[in-house]
Order: sequence, then C-alpha cells, then structure tokens
Amino acid sequence: MATRLAGERRKVTVVGAGMVGGTVAQTLAQRDYADVVLLDIVEGMPQGKALDLMQAGAVLGYGTRLTGTNDYADTADSDVVVITSGIARKPGMSRDDLLKTNMGIVRGVTEQVVATSPDAVLIVVSNPLDAMCHAAFDVAGFPRERVIGMAGVLDAARFKTFIAMELDVSVEDVSAFVLGGHGDTMVPLSRYSTVAGIPITELLSAERVRALEERTASGGAEIVGLLKTGSAYYAPGVSVVEMVDAVLLDKKRVLPCSVLLQGEYGIDDVFVGVPVTLGAAGMGRIIEVTLTDAERAALAKSADSVRELVAAMATFSAPDA
Repeated sequence: MATRLAGERRKVTVVGAGMVGGTVAQTLAQRDYADVVLLDIVEGMPQGKALDLMQAGAVLGYGTRLTGTNDYADTADSDVVVITSGIARKPGMSRDDLLKTNMGIVRGVTEQVVATSPDAVLIVVSNPLDAMCHAAFDVAGFPRERVIGMAGVLDAARFKTFIAMELDVSVEDVSAFVLGGHGDTMVPLSRYSTVAGIPITELLSAERVRALEERTASGGAEIVGLLKTGSAYYAPGVSVVEMVDAVLLDKKRVLPCSVLLQGEYGIDDVFVGVPVTLGAAGMGRIIEVTLTDAERAALAKSADSVRELVAAMATFSAPDA
C-alpha cells in the first residue's frame, strides 16, 4: 500500500462510474474510512455522482471526500483500485467481440492506474471476469497477490440467499462455499455450505440441492432476464466493498476470489475462484480443501473454460501474420 502520514486517510479509486461503480462508491462513502475517487471517460458523470454522494453525507453523517474525475492523475497513490470498466454484451455481439472490446478497455485502464498507483491492490470486476483478471495481470506487472477478481463473494452471496429462502432461515446463519470461474461453470460446494454449522446436504434433498446450485450458477442471468435492460449492481457492488474492507482494514478475511493459481488444486497459470485470505498485502494464502473426484473434475472444466478465453485473447494481441 501507499505510504501514509499519521492520520491520513486511505484512498480507493473506482474506475467506471456506472451502476456497479456507483454502488461501490456509495457503500465505501458510508464506511467513512477512506477517500474515494470515481473515474469515468464520460465527462460530468463521475463528477455529478461524487457531488451527489457528498451531499448525501450531509444527511447520513459521513465525511468521506469523494472526487469525480476523467483524469487518472487524480487517482495517484491509491491503496486499492477497483476496475469495473467494460461493456455489456449487446444483441448480435459475438463472445469474441465482447472479449476483445473489454480486454482492450481493461488493459488500457490497468496501464493508467499502475503508472500512478504502483503499490495498489487491483480488484477486477469487469466481465468476463476471470479472463479480464488475466488482461489486468499481464499489463500490471504486479505479483499475483495484488491482482484479484471479484466473483466468488458475489456467487457465494447468491448461494447463501437461495439457501436461506429455501429453508426459511436467517441468511446470517448461512455459510456458502463456491469454487471455479464466474458464470455457469462455477462449482458450488454444497457439502461445505452450512446453516448454523449443519451441511445443507443434511437439510435438503439431493434434488433441491442441485436446484439451488443451478440457480446460483445462473444467478446473474436471472437478474438480467428480469431487468430486461441491465444487470445486477447492488450485490456486485457490496461484494467489492467486502473485499476492500478486508484489504484496507487488514482483516485476513477468508473469501472466495479469482486468483492466479500456480499448482494449487492441480491447476497452473489460470485465474480461478478459490478461497483465499485477504489483507493489507492483497492475497495472503490460498486455502486448499479436499475435493471429491467429481468436484475436482468440475473445477478443472471451469479452469479449461477460462483457458479458452485467454487463448482467444492471445490471438487478438498477436501481430498480423
């Protein structure tokens, strides 16, 4: 992290002032432990949202200083940089078109923020998440501990919510465990997911457990289908803030995050969601749990799907023959 004088507040930059970025900025502002820079290429939007949030602080009683900007110079010496930039897939747009566009955006953003905040921890939110982590990591030149993807916290939140709804219990008593890439290849681990310490596999039939797992894997698509013209942003936004909390407050939280594996779980050189400890230095360690053959195969399949995207990005970056 950047060196701070006594009493000087931490600094978090959120790149992308859309719905997710705005929710991150709002929730961080209410935390009141760090100053927030909201950056976007659209002139006026980050400035307007920052000013609006400052005025909300006058009502809610927080003193967070928010800066809206289009200039990366204002992000200098950030302790954490959250990258939400990118476009959503539009009708008629191919997977490769989306991948190529967002790869270019994430690479460009990363180049800018690491130039002004070389000690920051990067939290990537842009989709497709695990592939965009590779795009940021390749450009940043940071150790793997400081480039982390937000997906598992959100996926676990969705799983927890569906479990609580199914069993009519408080979500506070539910703990959910997910592995793998973000999307339909994620691997919810139901036998490690509990209600007050009781595995849900002892509380629900195998059929109901499978239904919850499938709903979790398609949780984002379900919300897109309901909203029609947008995607989720409340839960993704606060999921980012849970990670920022862990870093800025050095909490050593154990959270599922997309990180670069180097042999853990038998997987090499690919970003995949696994449980890690998060603290001031970013990722502390990767926690490996015992998997069944089926779970290990599902995780390997998830990693392979990320590799396919990374291989596709490599063709975009290759010079013309």
